[in-house]
Order: sequence, then C-alpha cells, then structure tokens
Amino acid sequence: MLDQYALGWILASVLALVALFRLVPRRKSEGGPSESQKSIVTSDGESGSADSNADVIIVGAGVAGAALAYTLGKEGRRVHVIERDLAEPDRIVGELLQPGGYLKLIELGLEDCVEEIDAQRVFGYALFKDGRNTCLSYPLEKFHSDVSGRSFHNGRFIQRMREKAASLNNVRLEQGTVTSLVEEKGAIRGVQYKTKDGEVLTARAPLTVVCDGCFSNLRRSLCNPKVDVPSCFVGLVLENCQLPYANHGHVILGEPSPILFYPISSTEVRCLVDVPGQKVPSISSGDMANYLKSVVVSQVPPEIRDAFIAAVDKGNIRTMPNRSMPAAPYPTPGALLMGDAFNMRHPLTGGGMTVALSDIVVLHNLLRPLQDLNDAAALCKYLESFYTLRKAFNSSLGKFEMRGKVIIMPCMLELYEDNQPVASTINTLAGALYKVFCASPDPARKEMRQACFDYLSLGGVFSNGPIALLSGLNPRPLSLVLHFFAVAIYGVGRLMLPFPSPKRIWTGARLISGASGIIFPIIKAEGVRQMFFPATVPAYYRAPPVH
Repeated sequence: MLDQYALGWILASVLALVALFRLVPRRKSEGGPSESQKSIVTSDGESGSADSNADVIIVGAGVAGAALAYTLGKEGRRVHVIERDLAEPDRIVGELLQPGGYLKLIELGLEDCVEEIDAQRVFGYALFKDGRNTCLSYPLEKFHSDVSGRSFHNGRFIQRMREKAASLNNVRLEQGTVTSLVEEKGAIRGVQYKTKDGEVLTARAPLTVVCDGCFSNLRRSLCNPKVDVPSCFVGLVLENCQLPYANHGHVILGEPSPILFYPISSTEVRCLVDVPGQKVPSISSGDMANYLKSVVVSQVPPEIRDAFIAAVDKGNIRTMPNRSMPAAPYPTPGALLMGDAFNMRHPLTGGGMTVALSDIVVLHNLLRPLQDLNDAAALCKYLESFYTLRKAFNSSLGKFEMRGKVIIMPCMLELYEDNQPVASTINTLAGALYKVFCASPDPARKEMRQACFDYLSLGGVFSNGPIALLSGLNPRPLSLVLHFFAVAIYGVGRLMLPFPSPKRIWTGARLISGASGIIFPIIKAEGVRQMFFPATVPAYYRAPPVH
C-alpha cells in the first residue's frame, strides 16, 4: 500500500512540474491604471492641511493597518493612521487565526492582543462527510505549548491591536474617511480625507499604505482588481453548546457546499454556512430561516443541532459575500497596498490574517534599513521586491522567546528559517480546497471530493502535510501541489479497484484533468515565477536606496 502512495507522489511530482513550466507566462509590458480608475487628486484644492508630520500614513486600522502601525511605530517611525470608524467592528469572518499567523503575531510583538478577549485555543480541524468524521490535528509537537491557533470575536482582537498601536507616542490614530490619494510630481504624497467633524483635510507623508479592507475605494488607483465572488457566508452564533471535538474547527462537507463551526468565546460557537453564488435567500421574508431549517440542519452534527435551531429562531442571521482577488499591483511611487484591499482569498481556510501578518513582517524587514523615505522613485523600485518576497520568501523566524520560553525547538529552526512563501500558498490552497469541498453532480468531481476526505483520514504524512499547509506552519507551494495531485491519484487508484472498467478509467482521466483545471489557473493568477522560480524575478535582488 505504501509503495502505491510513493508511486502516486512521484507521478504527481512529474505532472505538476510539467504543467507548471507550461504555465510560466510570457513577459508583457506593464500597464498602469487608466484615468477612469484613478482615485487621485493632484492638489489639495479647498482642503486644509493636517499637521501629521508623519513618515507613513496608513489608511485603515483593521488587522493589517493596526498591526502595521504598531510594527512601524515601535521602530521609531512617525505613523498617522486614518480609520473610517474607530468603534469596535462587528464581523462574521476574521475570527480564526491559524498557528502560522500566531507565530507572526509573536514576531511582531503583538501576541498579547489575543489575551483578555476570551480567545479560544484551536488545535486542528474535524472533518465530517456522510456520517463519517476524522480529526486532523495541527503538527505542533516541535513547538512550545503556547503555540496553537486562536479564535475570537474579530472586533475585540482589532480593538486590542488599535489600543496597542495608540499606546506609542509616535502613532496617531484618527477617525476620518479618506476620499483620495494626493499626487505631486508623479508620486503619492499623502491623502485627502474628511474628519469626524466633516472638515476636509490633506495629510502628507513620503509613504502611504492603503489597508482599507475588502470594500476599498482606493485600490483601483494602485492595482488592477479582478474580484470574484464565488459564494456568500451566512453567519450564526450558537450559544452554550459543546462541539463534538473541543478546541477544533469543524468542517462539514455538506450539500451544496461546506458548513463551518468554531468557538469564538467560552460560551459561543460561530457557524458559517456557505451558499454558492452571489444571491442568498431573503432574511427579512423568512426564506433564509426556512433554508437553514430545511436544507442545512439535517447536515449539522447531532450534538449541536438543537443549538443551531435555537440560533436560527433567535433571528440574528448575518450574511457576507466571500471575495477572492489575486494581487495585481501597479508599482506606484509613494504608495503601497496591503491586507484585503490588496489580496483576498476564500475564507474557508481562515488564512487571511496569516497572510496579512506575514506581509507586514516582509514589509517591516524591507523598511528597516531605510532612514529616509523621501526618495519616492528609489523607494518604489526597491519596494517592488515586496510583491515577489511575500510570495517567495518569508524572513527568518529566528529564535522566538516569550517570557523566557523558546517557542520553536532548536531542531526546527533550520526548517522555519528557509524560504516560506506564505501568501501564494495560502491563497492557492483556499481557492482549490473550496472547489474540491463543494458538491457537484459531476462523477469525477464527486470522486475527487471523496478522495480528499479519505486521503486526509489516512493520518500520518497524508494529514500532517496538508494541515501544515493550511495552518501556515509549512506553506511550501511544491508541497501543496504534490499533496493536491496525490489526492487526485489516490482517487484514481480507488476507481481502478477491484477492476478498471472503461467507465472507471474515463472517470479517472477526467478526475486528473479536473484537478489540473482547479489548481493551475489559481497558480497562474498568483504568479508561477514568484511562487516557484523567484530567482528569475529581477526585483528579488533589489537593494535599499543608498543616501
């Protein structure tokens, strides 16, 4: 049996490498944004001038903006953060931080932000399908016992990070709505914004980082957004119930698409029901409650079924579109995009905050040697490397210490100091896994879905490898491709037993073709060169400006 798995891995490797070389795009001339796409003003017109005296302006104080403000502020940068609403956010996503994201939180000195908010530790996932279930644990054996995932109320987490950023004397948080970027002599030199009192002001700084989230009104000035909305999440909160597997996320491979459960406090469990498409049943008319009771409730584990029905009857049902957007930036002097304004993926795997925090680590390390940010052209050329490094390199985690405790055991340092492309791997995994987990009438897709469940149920390397990818602990793209095609080949092997009939052979061929059709377009959108061949990208080698 193990020989068959080894053969499957070898075949998967060959298939993956051949396809990847075919996917490497030809060079195209870089285009900038059209005039109709720009949200830029070239002068402050009738606006006043804000006395920000900042090195960096950050638009938005969500997870990315608040974490970046603290990270740059503690390095001595003068940071001006402008956030539309400084009240505690109330969202139904961004509530699960994977272990890899928690390690980034430690690296940024923000690990205490998950304290005092009733955050729950998460040690892995439980997967359910057709009455069967399997438990998939994070590979945390080599880490200190404090390292795990964390789940919480998103707003509480963000407020803790805002408070920590605002505690620094050189970080200024202001409530206001940024309406446009300010351009002077071909470079972004700040923003125009409306204060809480309605006054229109202009704030200036040599670097502006746009982190205004998935609804960004500035991203069209800085990138070529191609937003896909494959589904919507319907959110509920279950109260005073116990999940079948304590301290684990729960994924039900339901019909027509996945259903998620995970704790967000000591007394609350978040439920997210994925509904394919951009339209969901009406909440106000009662159609949504009927849908949840007639279609979803029978697929919910019996242990929490009563709590699910009670949550539906309570009526606090929320919806949110699930967006996916590959990073496609225009290198713009004086400005940079980060967070969901820049790059989104389906939230099924809970990887968004891990990507954002990882990006901040990369940007922080790039900015660290720069004392002067005023040379916009040189800074822009240098920071182009950010767009490659976030996909192909993650700075050394080094030797973490927290209250005198080593977080990573010495024998693991070499592994975690190697190149770790976090963003591209997590983005690809999220998109591919969502398509595999969704139900389909296609026999080949059904086989792929079943093969994925059975493959993960094998345990050992067959579950540890994929869960290490999902958790952000070992986000290597080649490992992702190998496991993905190992699942496909495992599915073909199942079809060939006990006898390879013509129908089964045809279904197996379509399974391999379908698997390729799922993962390779996502990889192409992420950038084959950046993921697998970063050394071929000139920006990979750029050094900081010399003054």
